[in-house]
Amino acid sequence: MLECRNVDAGYGKVQILHGLDFVVPTGGLSAILGSNGSGKSTAMKTVAGLVKPTSGEILLDGHRIDELGAHSMAAEGLSLVPQGKEVLAGLSVEENILVGAYHRRKDRHGVAEDLEMVYQEFPRLKTRRKAPAGLLSGGERQMLSLGRALMARPRMLLLDEPSAALAPKVVGEISDIIRKLRGRGLTMLLVEQNVSMALELADEIHILREGRFAYSRKNGPDVDIEELREFYLGKGRS
Repeated sequence: MLECRNVDAGYGKVQILHGLDFVVPTGGLSAILGSNGSGKSTAMKTVAGLVKPTSGEILLDGHRIDELGAHSMAAEGLSLVPQGKEVLAGLSVEENILVGAYHRRKDRHGVAEDLEMVYQEFPRLKTRRKAPAGLLSGGERQMLSLGRALMARPRMLLLDEPSAALAPKVVGEISDIIRKLRGRGLTMLLVEQNVSMALELADEIHILREGRFAYSRKNGPDVDIEELREFYLGKGRS
């Protein structure tokens, strides 16, 4: 479904990403791991259309999307769940969720159906639907971000550090939700610092170091955890 071909990207004259090549197949979940400053957030922003590649190509279902802006991604079937559990604090929980369906707001019946689907997936959001989003806990904000992304009826979710700053119990809840959504056929790209979460969920693991992949392989029982940790910490060979 998603393919990055030799992608370079950065900010102004500062190059952050160097020749990223990876594929996320339809129905798959690929994880990009890396420490702070490794370039993983830039990688996610580049796929999401927030940063334009300086070279290379990004394709979705065989056609290029790297020349499109972020505003066009929802129509292409991509939904970003941003880092930081960003919400519109002054709006209610329900108003925040409905923002995700803005591009299809004329489909009132479909939007109403999808809103009920989100409430079924996230019962806590339904009980707090009239509350200001700014009063939600960190875990509830993450659920809100996921629910808002689902309102766009995506074919692929871009998950930017969904476990960040969450308690272990809540991380487990978020992992269960991601697993359930994937079971419905959603394709996903996960950017994370949480190695355990990535190993639990992903089909393929990539480790970024200084904007380059230092490690890429399919996930499975034969993955050497110590080797992975060495690459993650910057000790493994690149």
